[in-house]
Amino acid sequence: MVYTISGIRLPAIPSAYTPLSHSSFSSDRRSTSLSLLLKKNSVSRKIFAKKSSYDSDSSSFMVSASASDKVLVPGTQSGEPSSSTDQLDTTGTSTEEPQVLDVDDITMEHDADVNNGTDYKALSEEAAGPFNVKSIPPPGPGQKIYEIDPMLNGYRQHLEYRYGQYKKLREDIDKYEGGLEVFSRGFEKFGFQRSATGITYREWAPGAKSASLIGDFNNWNPNADVMMRNEFGVWEIFLPNNADGSPAIPHGSRVKIRMDTPSGIKDSIPAWIRFSVQAPGEIPYNGIYYDPPEKEKYVFQHSQPKRPKSLRIYEAHVGMSSTEPMINTYANFRDDVLPRIKKLGYNAVQLMAIQEHSYYASFGYHVTNFFAPSSRCGTPDELKSLIDKAHELGLLVLMDIVHSHSSNNTLDGLNMFDGTDSQYFHSGSRGYHWMWDSRLFNYGSWEVLRFLLSNARWWLEEFKFDGFRFDGVTSMMYTHHGLEVAFTGNYNEYFGFATDVDAVVYLMLVNDMIHGLFPEAVTIGEDVSGMPTFCIPVQDGGVGFDYRLHMAIADKWIELLKMQEEYWKMGDIIHTLTNRRWSEKCVSYAESHDQALVGDKTIAFWLMDKDMYDFMALDRPATPLIDRGIALHKMIRLITMGLGGEGYLNFMGNEFGHPEWIDFPRADQHLPDGSIVPGNGFSYDKCRRRFDLGDADYLRYRGMQEFDRAMQHLEDAYGFMTSEHQYISRKDETDRVIVFERGNLVFVFNFHWSNSYSDYRVGCSRPGKYKIVLDSDDSLFGGFNRLNHEAEYFSSEGWYDDRPRSFLVYTPSRTAVVYALVSDENGALVSETKGENIKPLVSETIIEDNEPLVESI
Repeated sequence: MVYTISGIRLPAIPSAYTPLSHSSFSSDRRSTSLSLLLKKNSVSRKIFAKKSSYDSDSSSFMVSASASDKVLVPGTQSGEPSSSTDQLDTTGTSTEEPQVLDVDDITMEHDADVNNGTDYKALSEEAAGPFNVKSIPPPGPGQKIYEIDPMLNGYRQHLEYRYGQYKKLREDIDKYEGGLEVFSRGFEKFGFQRSATGITYREWAPGAKSASLIGDFNNWNPNADVMMRNEFGVWEIFLPNNADGSPAIPHGSRVKIRMDTPSGIKDSIPAWIRFSVQAPGEIPYNGIYYDPPEKEKYVFQHSQPKRPKSLRIYEAHVGMSSTEPMINTYANFRDDVLPRIKKLGYNAVQLMAIQEHSYYASFGYHVTNFFAPSSRCGTPDELKSLIDKAHELGLLVLMDIVHSHSSNNTLDGLNMFDGTDSQYFHSGSRGYHWMWDSRLFNYGSWEVLRFLLSNARWWLEEFKFDGFRFDGVTSMMYTHHGLEVAFTGNYNEYFGFATDVDAVVYLMLVNDMIHGLFPEAVTIGEDVSGMPTFCIPVQDGGVGFDYRLHMAIADKWIELLKMQEEYWKMGDIIHTLTNRRWSEKCVSYAESHDQALVGDKTIAFWLMDKDMYDFMALDRPATPLIDRGIALHKMIRLITMGLGGEGYLNFMGNEFGHPEWIDFPRADQHLPDGSIVPGNGFSYDKCRRRFDLGDADYLRYRGMQEFDRAMQHLEDAYGFMTSEHQYISRKDETDRVIVFERGNLVFVFNFHWSNSYSDYRVGCSRPGKYKIVLDSDDSLFGGFNRLNHEAEYFSSEGWYDDRPRSFLVYTPSRTAVVYALVSDENGALVSETKGENIKPLVSETIIEDNEPLVESI
């Protein structure tokens, strides 16, 4: 099926092609990127430039007046490139004010028409007025971190310098840009701006010697629309409307900027492009002027949900969310997958690979066009429709945003954009990530800050995303990028010469901007280092994230799954699950997309391996390996959710133990050492999700899925992840039993492979009657039904396992059972959070609600 939208063709399953050999321009094209296809233009062409040999580093605070001009800040010696290792050396610093690019001073006589003549500085001055809700509070004192963690007092010099850099940057932005609120609206000045009289296009490319706008609209003639450069390296052109009032560039037209650069003549996709596609048979993408008629623009119908106290995230990749071997669409995900997520009980969906990336197999992490949603899955308006539907269902939509690095591509990305390697990135080796084969941003550059801050705001404002999961934050915060470094928790590892203060200050700025303008937005940082202050508000001296992704848990489970259960240590499991900083919230997960990629195994496959292919049908006996795997899979997920943090994440398909890995369509990869990594013939067979397995009532996957659903609904009813009461009363290495309380729930895990225990005493804090509200051994969940759910458990007085009370239970082998306090010693019903009467038991609600997630697949 092919859809045609205003000149843009959208294929359902585009065909793959054989990649061309690398040019001397280092395009880094390794595989097809199956995208929305565009009607070919017979006069289209590609011009390649040579890579620059320029290899000097940029300053810690680069300004736009010139690619080589430097303005010094504390820690930068006169005449030397800055480094994070100089951060505490204040000798020889300059007090000269930065020459900052002022986009409001761009001298084009038509400028008043752009954005309807909005005066942004005047707008910022009104920000404090009673009618303007878009304002960002000024920096706070930044001192509370020392009250929260007195150990930080020993690192005050570093932390005070860090906060001082942040405050100085806020002051400079206020002074030269009219405030952070205005500064983060770069998308309203750069790129293509439509006004009543025409289209203005602006691009910052200080290294370019000349520039012109080319595309379908002018037959790709480089002499037709030559751009003008101002003193700050900003190129600009105004295209008046046609005589009939229509825009000079039709919606859906291909556009690029041609520049004469230090590396030669090159055509580039505009850095602020809002849509880009790949034409049939071509390797590089083309920028698309995306400005549909008003009647075709999606209008949001539903308000954004409030941020939930407990965050239960369903991580998803739209392209591989079909049961068929194809690239799925935003529309299909909206109609088929979102209702599934809602019914499972999750309250947020985290979308991967949204920012355009030419290499599909990068999983979306090698971004080429930061403001453009991936065209493989549909148009920007179709993505908006998806998000609006999620909001209708009460689901938050988080975006997996990549600001930690950028694609190394020079044909369709930011790399060598103006012919230099130092425009958006650090030059030389500091600007290259050797493991990821990607470019690293210079967070000390004024225009890089404008670009990235505006990018974060763009997705929140234009598409109504409810927050972000920031990728690769550990790589950002340290000059060693966390590579070949084992973090031990010593504070010298966090606050020393290896810390990239510019990057940390950027993270403070972006969190401050997000939370200031969008108070309900959620920010999650992927940090494996355990950086102190990471999840403390910026005004208190922290980095400002709401949550840290607790990455160590998944690594621990893989480590344990490589050995037999008799070698598992209960204390080791507990330590990993609870080893997080006090007062800093975490999102835990047993496995994310990382564990599902080719070359690794999902937890289900580690547990059951090839038996999953032959013994998951209910009409044949299970093997011991299948019984063990299903039991442990449920236990691993529940204990991770129960103890791992204040939020929980699941990658799509893992809720039912997806049997196979993820393998994106790819060709053979030729490594620099001459070796070859075999491809898969561009196969989509392993780049999809078999939801039909989880829905089939004749397969054992169904029970694993129902257990995940029960977990989410239990948390929804009791809110145990965010309960202030948490106590681990037992971690018995002999019995292999773990007992802990969270809120009014008592969790009992028996990890023993054969021993079941009758009249097993478990401690509790509150007196009264307890009942089973979740039982992994329930037949609904593929268990053996060894427990009576009608049984009542009454606490008795007397200290046991350091608890004032206890009750007796039967705990079968390889089971997880959750008991809830349903009435106090006087028989009054109690609830988890308010002490009020509660509705019928959660177990009754869940077990009776046994409808399939979808009617049919």
